[in-house]
Amino acid sequence: MAQSWPSRPIRMMVGFAPGGAADTIARLVAPGMGAALGQTVVVENRSGASGTNAAGAVAASVPDGHTVLLSTLSHLSNPYLFNGLSFDYATAFAPVSQVVLFPTVLAVRKDFPARTIAEFLALARGRQEPITYGTPGNATAQHMAGELFQIRTGLRLEHVPYRGGADAARDLAAGVIETSFNSVGSLSPAFGAGARALVAVTPSRIPGLPEVPTGAEAGIEDFTLSDICGVYAPAATPPDRVERLQQAIAAALATEEVRARLRSLEAEGVGSTPAEFSRFNLLQGARLGTLIRAAGIKLS
Repeated sequence: MAQSWPSRPIRMMVGFAPGGAADTIARLVAPGMGAALGQTVVVENRSGASGTNAAGAVAASVPDGHTVLLSTLSHLSNPYLFNGLSFDYATAFAPVSQVVLFPTVLAVRKDFPARTIAEFLALARGRQEPITYGTPGNATAQHMAGELFQIRTGLRLEHVPYRGGADAARDLAAGVIETSFNSVGSLSPAFGAGARALVAVTPSRIPGLPEVPTGAEAGIEDFTLSDICGVYAPAATPPDRVERLQQAIAAALATEEVRARLRSLEAEGVGSTPAEFSRFNLLQGARLGTLIRAAGIKLS
């Protein structure tokens, strides 16, 4: 391999359609990464099959640091949802960095009688029919948060999958569904219409919703599960190039333009190191596998 790197534009492949959350984050950090690396970072969408099309293309690419993947939490759940893939998620990639966290909350419509998570739990346990909760779709991070909530509390809720977080939030605002596990960014219009967040599915309180308790604060143990965007390189990419890619991501996240945009999206910049992101993948992947099996989550 040539000693000078990068020697040409870097392709950042995204397994989801233009305009979605992953694509938005990729296009937000690409210019700053390019400035830090001295080469353009080109975002290429290859959507389909819950991100596996793009993941397969990156797994099969030359491991020279010129091709990377930006994916979501689906990167960690897909191994438990798909059979017969041409690559092994566990061995095909070198984790580079978690770019952002999209905090998930349990929100209720404006006329829902419970004002706190304690009141919600009491209400749900006293009702004959299950409370409905909307999510962006089957096997999404938010669906898994809803299933984890049921396991941790012993409740049974009725899942209503939508085709995206915005649709679920719209029906929550309209009162079609009672509650929603959804990202804070997707729920912003619903909050404006009177919907309320009762609990954050995050390790710490969300800066934009400081009054909303975490699961641990509400007495729901081990209740953290939110969507992310992270960058991966092919497994055999030289470690020094993986490090430089991470440093470029951190540099992009440090710019005020990116920080302001992330605030408007209700997303939290992370920029973790390859070692930190590898640990996250190992631990969170195992947790998701256990959850998917326990809840019987399927894509269809």
